[in-house]
Parts: sequence; C-alpha cells; structure tokens
Amino acid sequence: MVLIGGTSNVGKSTVAQVVAGKLGFECLTTDGLARHPGRPWRTPEWEVPAHVAEHYGSLTVDELITSVLGHYDRLWPRIEELITAHAAEGSGRTGLVLEGSALWPVRVARLRVPHTAAVWLTADDAVVRARVHAAGRYEAATDEEQRLMDKFLARTERYQTLMVDAIDRSGMDRIDAGGGRSAAELADMLLAAVAAQNAVGRSSVGR
Repeated sequence: MVLIGGTSNVGKSTVAQVVAGKLGFECLTTDGLARHPGRPWRTPEWEVPAHVAEHYGSLTVDELITSVLGHYDRLWPRIEELITAHAAEGSGRTGLVLEGSALWPVRVARLRVPHTAAVWLTADDAVVRARVHAAGRYEAATDEEQRLMDKFLARTERYQTLMVDAIDRSGMDRIDAGGGRSAAELADMLLAAVAAQNAVGRSSVGR
C-alpha cells in the first residue's frame, strides 16, 4: 500500500493515479469515504452549494481549521479500517494507492501495517494560490466569490503549515510538488521514497 497525503491543490489525485498506473494498483481517495465541504468556486460542471458558501463565508480561518481537523478526526477510524482490512486480505488482492488530506502524519505514523509506505506532497503557498486562482478564474470572479476563495486559501495554507510540522516531527517523508515538475516526475520521486522506506526496513509506516 502507498499512502499519499497533502493539503488541497498540491496534485495528490493526479500523482496517485500515475503511481497506481505504474504499480498496477487500485487508486482510492479519502474524499470518497466522507467529503468535507468542497471547493467554494464555480466550474462548468460545479455550482457552489449554499451550505458550502455559508461554511467558508461565515467561519473564521481558525474555525475553518478546527472544522476540517475535526472532520478528519471523525473520519480516521474508517480510513484505518480500510487500510488494515486491505492489508489483512494479503497478497491475493491488488495493491492500493490511497490519497487524501485526511491522512494526518501523526495518525499514519502510529499504524502498524506491513508493506505500507507513506509520503506527503507539499508546495509553496504561492504555487497553491496560483492553482486555486486558475481553477476558480479568480480575476473574473465576483467580490464574494473571491472572498470565499481567499478563505479557502487561508485555511489551506494554515493546514499545510500544521501538516509540515507534524510530518517533520514524525520523521515522515515529504516531496515538494512545485518547481514545475510533471506528475510523472513526481510519481518517480515518490516511488523512490517508497523504495527507500522499504530498503531500510520501514515496511510499515509506523516506527
């Protein structure tokens, strides 16, 4: 199993799909288990629901962080059950790449699951901001739409700061997903980190 964590808009889903393709593994996202209020900007396929706009519009950044971390706290038992059940089924089942922001470093570090590696993707705030602005067509957005995107970005940046601190304190691996690297290049870097974890006997993410 390969676990890929990171904040929003660092490319987790894209890289996870490339990694899964290279390994011949199944690819899942923690969002599929229970999604927190989604991204608060319109796309051709997506209109922002009223409850999502209210969530980002009415809460402070501190409250948004408390809300998303609380969501991940409640979701973790289901994630842990998925990971341990997949491992228990043994070699007869296809491997798994699981990605999502809900993969919090401290919890992952406590897992005792064989043949499992974990890597987090990070990116400079400016990179994440540019991606969100592009996705939400920020310059063409209304003042209210920009305000919601700004709130989302503030929460995302705060989350990543907390996450990086937790990664480094736990001694886990992280990769800079910025710098213009392609998804294929990032996938190769991630697989190299996975191989190194296994090479030094870290076949379980916990130590």
